[in-house]
Formats: sequence, C-alpha cells, structure tokens
Amino acid sequence: MGTLYLVRHGQASFGADDYDQLSELGHRQSVRLGQYWAERGLRFDAILTGTLRRHTQTLAGIAEGAASGLPQALPWPGLNEYDSEAVIEAIHPHPLERPRSAAEAPELYRRHFRLLRDGLAQWMAGTVSPRGMPSYNDFVRGVTDALDQVRAHPVGSQVLLVSSGGPIATAVGHVLGLSPEATIELNLRIRNSAVTEFQFSPKRHTLLTYNTLPHLDHPEVRDWVTYA
Repeated sequence: MGTLYLVRHGQASFGADDYDQLSELGHRQSVRLGQYWAERGLRFDAILTGTLRRHTQTLAGIAEGAASGLPQALPWPGLNEYDSEAVIEAIHPHPLERPRSAAEAPELYRRHFRLLRDGLAQWMAGTVSPRGMPSYNDFVRGVTDALDQVRAHPVGSQVLLVSSGGPIATAVGHVLGLSPEATIELNLRIRNSAVTEFQFSPKRHTLLTYNTLPHLDHPEVRDWVTYA
C-alpha cells in the first residue's frame, strides 16, 4: 500500500481584499509541518498541488521546513477550491458587511459561514450555479481524477497533495460514500495545515486519519491552530 498525505493550505488572509495569500502565521504553520516530517525522515515520491497561490506558498513553506529537495510538483487545477464569494452571492446577491470593529467580527463571520453552508448545499443539489464556477459534479470529477492519478503510482509510494478544505473534504466524502451534507460539515471543520491520510492501492483509497495537526501538538505552537 502507498500513503497519500492531503494537506490543507496554511492560514490565508480571511477578511482581506486578497484571501489567496498566506498570512504570516500560515507560512509558519507550513514551515513547521515540513520540519515535523523531516524530523521523522518522511520523503515524498511525488507531489500534486492545486494552482492557487495559497497552495504553492504552503508547499514552499513545507519545502523550507524540510530543508531538503522535494520532487517537482504536478499542478492540478481540479484541486483548486470553490469560490466561496460566488457561492454566497448565488443565494445572497447583496455584498456582505465587513466588521467595523472587533466586537462586530464574530457575528458577521458566523453569518458568512451560515450563508456559505446554505449556498454549498444548493450548489451540490444543482439548484444554483455560482458565477464562474463548474457544476458540483465537475468539481467532484476534478478531485477524483487527482485520486486516480495517485493510484497510478507504485505500491509503497509516499505522495503529498496540497489543496484546500473543499477538495479535501470532497475526497474524504468520495472515499467514505458520504452525503453532500456530511461533506459540507467536514469541509467547515478542517483546520489550516491539517493532514489527512489515505492508504492507496491500484484499486482503491482507504481513509487512515482526518484533519490532524501532529506538527502543532507541542505546547509552544498549540496557539497556531486556526480554521479560516
């Protein structure tokens, strides 16, 4: 059996004009993950990554922490995240308010994720078509095609996949045969730089772990855990 390590990108710039950019903490999370794997002698035979900046920046951080060469990554657009703003706009066409103070932020963020959950459910059901996005079936196909690509590697291979919460939750939902509703809940709970592991053979993937942060378990870095 081979092992596939699916990594969600480090913390991005939630609430900023450009979300697709790691925060300073997101970079540190990524570097720490590379250090953790290097300390345990893990070496990868192949790498797949989405093409968003937060994906490539996360991979660069992992390489920095590993302090050793990594295989050339295979860019895979099917591992790119859905457009959350387009999903929300499909059911709520008016711009969302931005917090004017720290006190307003928690409730506005909760409203954001309530709308996102509703929008995702409707996109998955095919009742809305968010602007500029593929159908949900095509989105799933982009993820499952990447899983097929992984299974083509020799038995015993160690493969790294860097993506976002949506594609990783979709991969887990596909392997476990989960409902769209359960997949949404997985998506909204995955943490930044979290590691999910599959075992794979030429025929199938099997889930080993989901949403783990072993690299952030030390007391000195436990306050680095983030979700958005």
